[in-house]
Amino acid sequence: MTEYRAHFDAEIAFANGGDLRTTGFRLDLPTNDVTEAEIAELLVRHLGLALVASVDLTNLAIVEEPHRGSRGVEAGRDADPAASAAPQDGRGRLVDLSHTVAAGLTTYPGLPAPTITPFLTREASRANYAPGTEFAMDVITMIGNTGTYLDSPFHRYAGGGDLASLSLETLVGLRAEVFRLTDASQRGIPAEVFFDRELAGSAVLLHTGWSRWFGRPEYAAGAPFLTEAGARHLVDAGVALVGIDSVNIDDVESGGERPAHSILLDAGVHVVEHLTGLEQVPPRGARFTAVPPKVEAFGTFPVRAFAELPAD
Repeated sequence: MTEYRAHFDAEIAFANGGDLRTTGFRLDLPTNDVTEAEIAELLVRHLGLALVASVDLTNLAIVEEPHRGSRGVEAGRDADPAASAAPQDGRGRLVDLSHTVAAGLTTYPGLPAPTITPFLTREASRANYAPGTEFAMDVITMIGNTGTYLDSPFHRYAGGGDLASLSLETLVGLRAEVFRLTDASQRGIPAEVFFDRELAGSAVLLHTGWSRWFGRPEYAAGAPFLTEAGARHLVDAGVALVGIDSVNIDDVESGGERPAHSILLDAGVHVVEHLTGLEQVPPRGARFTAVPPKVEAFGTFPVRAFAELPAD
C-alpha cells in the first residue's frame, strides 16, 4: 500500500493569544488527495493543540513516503463516537445552564419582555373547591426568543422541522464538548478551534463568558459569535447541537446576515442561545439536555438547559 506524507512550514495562532511556528515539518497522510485544510486539521490533532485560531501552511508538498506513526493520521475518522458516549452508572451533579424567565425580562434588545397575568387567582378559586383547597392559574405572554431558548430549523426555514418534530435523541443526554473561549483575542470563533476533538453526535457548547452581561446593555455590544467557517466545520463534523452563552450564535453587528443560523439549521443542527453557567461544566465528560415543549408550527422556545456532570 502506497503511503504519503506532507512536507511544509506552518504558523499556528491561538484564540487566546500566542503562536507556534515550525519549518520543514513532516506529517503522515491517510491519502494523497487531502486538501490543505484537512492537512491543517491533521496537524492540530497530531500536536494535541487546543483553542487554535488559524493555521497557515506554506511550502506545502505531498510526497510518496512511508509513514512514521503520526498520531491522528485519520483525523479522528476511526474513532468510535459510541464508545465515548457510553452511559455511566450512577448520576452525577446536575448543573442548571438556563436563565430564569420572569415578567419584564429583557433577553434580546428590541424584543418584547414576557408578561405574566392571573387567569384564576387563589382567592377566586376557593369558590370552586372544597374548603382549604385553592389553585392559581396564570397566563404568560412571551416571544419564543425569551431566556435560554432553542432554535429549530423552522425558525429559519419555512419548510424546516418545527419544535414538535424534534427527536428526543437529539436533545437529551448529548455528549457535551465545552470549548473555553473566555480569553479569546477575537470575537469570531473560527473553525480551527474545533480541530482537536472528535465531535460527531455531540453538543458543542461555546463558553465565552458573555453571560455575565445578560440583562444589561453591555450584553448586546461586542458579543462573541460563531463564524461561518466554524459553523460549516461543525456541520461537517456531524454535531447534534451547538450552544453559546452569548447574545446570538451569529454576529448581530454585521448587518442582516446570519450564516451560522443558516448553515446549522439547514443541516438540522439545533441551536441553543443565551446559556449560562458553563464554567461549571468540564471540557469533556458531561451530558447536555435542552428540551423545548412540543409545539406545532413554532420554531423557537425557552428550554431548561442543564448538564449532568460525570459521576464521582
